[in-house]
Amino acid sequence: MAFKTCRPESFEAFVIKHENRIYRTALAITRSIPDAEDVVQEVFLRAYEKAPVFESEEHAKAWLARVTINLCNSRLRSPWRKRTESLLDSYPAAEPEQYELLEHVLALPSKYRTVIHLFYYEGYSIKDISRLTGQKESTVRSHLTRARQKLKSVLEEDNYETI
Repeated sequence: MAFKTCRPESFEAFVIKHENRIYRTALAITRSIPDAEDVVQEVFLRAYEKAPVFESEEHAKAWLARVTINLCNSRLRSPWRKRTESLLDSYPAAEPEQYELLEHVLALPSKYRTVIHLFYYEGYSIKDISRLTGQKESTVRSHLTRARQKLKSVLEEDNYETI
């Protein structure tokens, strides 16, 4: 099923279907609500202007994720970027314990935050993350491993402090 995004009625449905996933990904990478909102708008603006034809739903999701990651990385390199809002008020976490974990995930460097979000929150495989980020699979695996190690050490520290 080919899907061309330039028809207004189809494009509106396309945006509604994908906006939450794109927003969550942008928010996880940029850690800024205004930046994430800007990235979402830019992603859909590019989709509208380029009007790509997607071979499948997975192709559309991969294209959107790739554009989102690239725009977020560009924004992170921007000299005018400022972080002023806490994410925990807007990022979903069902339990109070999840807030603590989310806080630690968001404190990771961008390269680790990105792979953790794509792997655990969006459900992408290492191979898919490799394609989306343009990194080798071995690099993605090592980033995931290092991110897990960092999270484990921070969480263990917190547990020792509460004892």
